[in-house]
Amino acid sequence: MKWGIHFDVAGAAEKIDELEAASQKQEFWNDLERSQSVLQKLKSLKKKVEDYESLVGEYEDVLTLIELGIEEKDEDVEAEAGVLADEFKDKYGKLRLATLLSGEYDGNNAIVTLHSGAGGTESCDWVDMLFRMYSRWAQRHGYSMEVLDYLPGEEAGVKSVTFQIDGENVFGYMKCEKGVHRLVRISPFDSSGRRHTSFASCDVMPELDDDDGVEIDPEELRIDTYRSSGAGGQHVNKTESAIRITHIPTGTVVQCQNERSQHKNRDRAMKMLKAKLHEIQRESQSEKLQDIRGEVKDIAWGSQIRSYVFHPYSMVKDHRTNAETGNVQAVMDGQIDNFINVYLSKTSKRRQSE
Repeated sequence: MKWGIHFDVAGAAEKIDELEAASQKQEFWNDLERSQSVLQKLKSLKKKVEDYESLVGEYEDVLTLIELGIEEKDEDVEAEAGVLADEFKDKYGKLRLATLLSGEYDGNNAIVTLHSGAGGTESCDWVDMLFRMYSRWAQRHGYSMEVLDYLPGEEAGVKSVTFQIDGENVFGYMKCEKGVHRLVRISPFDSSGRRHTSFASCDVMPELDDDDGVEIDPEELRIDTYRSSGAGGQHVNKTESAIRITHIPTGTVVQCQNERSQHKNRDRAMKMLKAKLHEIQRESQSEKLQDIRGEVKDIAWGSQIRSYVFHPYSMVKDHRTNAETGNVQAVMDGQIDNFINVYLSKTSKRRQSE
């Protein structure tokens, strides 16, 4: 079946044999971090092959049911075949999407930061809505999510929030969300019921292994402690355990307040800083030095990647790919896979043509 060539099943099987052979060597466990990385890669490759074999089995089951339904003229069998065909198409789409993730860190976990922009309280509420959207998306995919830093708005919503999503290929998917997101709606905070436009930025960086990061000179850091703040519960701490680290040469700032321990918050913040500086380093090797936000500069007009329009009509449109939908509520409930799929497909085609 030609699918095997498209999904490079033979290449995956060959790599599995290679990694399994390496894991049998006596010195394999001498480097614990490397051995864990190899085993994780091995697990991922095996899952890819298993998913492919399962897909082939489901395809054959659908064909069998279709043939049986036609032969027996049984409407119930035909209906069952239709359900299985829809499930097959969904799984095929997900497996095909995974093949588009060929970046160096696409398989990593993702650290995401949402910042409010132009719009005051409106934009803080918009950040809260986006935070909920990504939480629902992570939940739909069975990913785990952890809040690392949370700064509430002065009146409502969230001024900024940083969270980590853990799971297979999370960064590969979430990198598509990097940019400015624009909201148009009738404001719930405006007693006159006027239409408002709000902006929020989404920054995404991969969680890196310790050996993937950059070396940081402690003399170039300013470390501040402060009390955690938030909407209550897990976001609040009565001691100054929250950590803010500033990398003086680049002006890069990261902060973490999730853990109760100052030491743990510092470790998490350092990992975030290394990831951000690593991205800066990668950017500096291209045209010019840029912030981890990449092309995102002003969180305002003219720089948005996607618009979410609640009024005077309902539509969500991605300005990079022109993908759109009229079901705004579904998108806000985390159904953003179509936007991610189209973006990955488009960027993959562009790379192939270059």
